Amino acid sequence: MLGAILAAALAATAPDCSYDRSALLALDQQAFDQDPKGGWRAIANRPGCEAAAADLLRDYRLAHPRSSNEGILYWHEGQLRAFAGDAPSAAPLLAKSRKVTDTAAWNPYVDATIAFLEGDKPRLLAARETLIAATPPPTWAQTVADAEARFGVRFSWPPNLDVVDGLIACFGRPYREAYVSPCRR
Repeated sequence: MLGAILAAALAATAPDCSYDRSALLALDQQAFDQDPKGGWRAIANRPGCEAAAADLLRDYRLAHPRSSNEGILYWHEGQLRAFAGDAPSAAPLLAKSRKVTDTAAWNPYVDATIAFLEGDKPRLLAARETLIAATPPPTWAQTVADAEARFGVRFSWPPNLDVVDGLIACFGRPYREAYVSPCRR
């Protein structure tokens, strides 16, 4: 009797991370990755479902091995694993998002995030220095204008500096805390 009561109590507190796997895996990459109310984000936005959403991203990558932007799928899977507290699994995934030709200072952001997850503050600070030393590509002004028109958000150079500064400000805390306010200003 006590076992049944405990099982029922645990089931009542477990998050509902269910989803239609076939439908989500059938989406094109834009819908799967970028729709804020659909794709993997609909799962990840449920408290406690970060690992389930990371598994969905992994499954999508495996189902679509030649995705046009596979690196961002690795990035998002790694972030979700980090949010779920699994830094050892997150770091190698994040590393796979590095760009061969990096014109938007992405790789220093990746390096900073990995350094944070691995508890290496000197490497985190060095990655920040590399990030702020990066020069914007010639197309940056147009990219910012397009993003502002499309999303209503203004981007500054270098991108993700606020995130890296948050990782520094809250070094040693869980990634899920350091990635957001008040760490990130």
